[in-house]
Amino acid sequence: MSSHAATIDHHHDPSTSTGIPNKKLIMWAFLASDCMFFGALISTHLIYRLHPPAGGYDPKEIFAPALTSFSTFILLMSSLMMALAVNAIQKSNVKSCRWSLLATIVFGAIFLTCQVYEFTEFVEVKHMTLSNSLLGTTFFTLTGTHGCHVAIGVLWLSLMYVRSFKPLQPAAHSSWLGRQFAHAIVLLLTVLLTMKVVLGFVFPIVEHGFTGEALGHAVKAEVIFIVLAAACYGALAWFARPAGPVDFNDHHAVDVETMGLYWHFVDIVWIVIFTAVYLLEYL
Repeated sequence: MSSHAATIDHHHDPSTSTGIPNKKLIMWAFLASDCMFFGALISTHLIYRLHPPAGGYDPKEIFAPALTSFSTFILLMSSLMMALAVNAIQKSNVKSCRWSLLATIVFGAIFLTCQVYEFTEFVEVKHMTLSNSLLGTTFFTLTGTHGCHVAIGVLWLSLMYVRSFKPLQPAAHSSWLGRQFAHAIVLLLTVLLTMKVVLGFVFPIVEHGFTGEALGHAVKAEVIFIVLAAACYGALAWFARPAGPVDFNDHHAVDVETMGLYWHFVDIVWIVIFTAVYLLEYL
């Protein structure tokens, strides 16, 4: 972190005796406890994989490394956008911060969509559930817990994005509440429709390959949802139009940075999970 950013944090957020802003200190404490939690889940999975029970599922026949690699790349790109959002708000570039937050939200939604598809395929096609095998128990517990963290992060990002439109003038707060409630609903619909559209493309592409026929079938099947998603993105652009000064600037950098710490932690945990759960099976 630059010295300028550190000055912003210290000036606009109460600091502890360590000199670290309270919000960051609390987040670091939470992430430390979460490290132990995920460490226990990952260790449990690895220990059981060293001594798999007879007649269990073969991970190489269950996992789909291509799809998981794609979702991993998407999550890494979301981490890049989160870093750009932090850099933008430190410079009081609210517009750039908003676009970066929105891109992070969309990437997070795409990652969750890939996980929904993966879970659906494992349960309905390959018949591996949480309770019928040791692999299923450790896998679904670990990756499902991480997915919950991503979903919470997407919700937090969405709230911060909507918060960035709060007007500077107190007299406009009453109208802002109703407007931003509608804004939040549209953003939620956008995330859900994005997930539905991506899921509609993932199924035929995985089953039939990345071909023109598969893409054409997906477009025909999802045309209504594509139009609705485009309309929601248009509504977001309408809500984002300039409407006077806002109460969101470099004074709020520590809030975005704290959220960024959480999001980067979630991404790092997934890299460990991807390596320990997926890649080690092929080494």
